[in-house]
Amino acid sequence: MKYKIKHIIKKYRFFFILLTVNFALLTYDFSLGANAFKLTGVNLLEMLSILPPVFILLGLLDVWVDKALMIKLTGEGSGLKGALIAFLIGSLAAGPLYAAFPIAGVMLKKSSKFSNVIIFLGAWSTTKVPMLIFEASSMGVKFTVLRFLLNLPVIVLIAVIMEKMLSKEEKTEIYEKAEKL
Repeated sequence: MKYKIKHIIKKYRFFFILLTVNFALLTYDFSLGANAFKLTGVNLLEMLSILPPVFILLGLLDVWVDKALMIKLTGEGSGLKGALIAFLIGSLAAGPLYAAFPIAGVMLKKSSKFSNVIIFLGAWSTTKVPMLIFEASSMGVKFTVLRFLLNLPVIVLIAVIMEKMLSKEEKTEIYEKAEKL
């Protein structure tokens, strides 16, 4: 019983920290605390409205896309083609960044090359088409194109650096954790 309570506290520590901070704000300044609770609730509801469709799509991806096909398209031997596919998947996606991490987990589970998973995450976070359209309309096309062109080499550079920095054992551990998803 004692182990279960410690395990639950450890697993949900960030939730408990957030709850404690919200209560502290509530006692310090009621209106500020009430606003913090309201924002926390709004964000929680937004997240809960996005995650179920993401998990349904993940389940379909896991079942419909064969591991051999994923290895062929984005695995170790995929080269530039795999990087482009990972980039396109990330750029054509919609939704907040936290929805990309479960997809990245499935990519790892299906043996995508580690750098391609990082390219996918980089593309999702900085080059999504809906975001680019909004950015072009509010910041201008010139700014959007310049930022996009500057992001491309940086995404690839980060992926290559991470691929080289991690040891084989560290990557194996990451792939093993993804396998448990």
